[in-house]
Amino acid sequence: MASYYWIICFLVLSCLFRVYEASAGDSDPLYRACLGECEKTGCVGERCFSHCKFSSDGSTLDGPWYMQEPLYLRWKQWSCQSDCRYHCMLDREKERAELGQGPVKYHGKWPFQRLYGFQEPVSVAFSALNLAMHFHGWLSFFTLLYYKLPLKPDKRPFYEYVGLWNIYGFLSMSAWFWSAVFHSRDINLTEKLDYFSAVALLGYSLILAIIRSFGLRDEASRVMVAAPLIAFTTTHIMYLNNYKMDYGWNMTVCVVMGIAQLLTWSIWAAVTRHPSRWKLWVVVVGGGLAMLLEIFDFAPYLGLVDAHALWHASTIPLTYIWWSFIKDDAEYRTSNLLKKVK
Repeated sequence: MASYYWIICFLVLSCLFRVYEASAGDSDPLYRACLGECEKTGCVGERCFSHCKFSSDGSTLDGPWYMQEPLYLRWKQWSCQSDCRYHCMLDREKERAELGQGPVKYHGKWPFQRLYGFQEPVSVAFSALNLAMHFHGWLSFFTLLYYKLPLKPDKRPFYEYVGLWNIYGFLSMSAWFWSAVFHSRDINLTEKLDYFSAVALLGYSLILAIIRSFGLRDEASRVMVAAPLIAFTTTHIMYLNNYKMDYGWNMTVCVVMGIAQLLTWSIWAAVTRHPSRWKLWVVVVGGGLAMLLEIFDFAPYLGLVDAHALWHASTIPLTYIWWSFIKDDAEYRTSNLLKKVK
């Protein structure tokens, strides 16, 4: 089960990610001058924005800005400030390119080109593909257990961990869904949903790691493991949401839970004789190589594809292999249990 390596990396990186306000780009005097002028006039060069039109009392004309946008863009919550930042950034990056200078980050992010209103379109697409891959993996897992493998007289699967993996599939799809939403538009709400879904999946994955690796089958043992971890994860999310969005504390929690389950799965993988353990090592090595994309970060090519987007792409085949192992585990455990029954 060391194949959890790449999944844990995804969750820890999601927890570690933070938008810092002081980047090289937004401290550039020319960029700040452009931003200040835009927020006063509602224009960057010859481009003017309808929701930046102000009356004498400072309120926007013609109603709220979101009522002036096309329907498919209203939910994005583009504001006067965000449009000013975006177009000032593009103009400044053009000037830098003409001077032979490379891109820099603005407000903690590389300069991305919007596409149909999406802030980071390639990351959105790859997050959606990861979501689809998890859905395919879970659906094939469900079909295998209920329609292909033998069932008990009460029509339940022999595999003892079916319920746990069903919950895991739901939480994984939820995490990738909110990842796609967050990359489409980075605002306070989407940031929290991305963070919280990642933390929830990380906490649950630790529970699943302990239960599966130690072979816990009775409900009492499972509750003893799950209850304190569920309580801690829930309290942590409530603290971040209701008291303080403490990025440092969140990072510590994610790293500790990630390392704990890495150790759990790694020890289990080292001692098990599971027939599909080679798939675990494929995912471990693949996940390690994919992590290089996060370590050696680079600016987006053509304003669309950066290292983080490519890392999202690399997790797509790893997800397929991971669910393939889960299905193999179901077959392996079912076969062993049937032998005992006979």
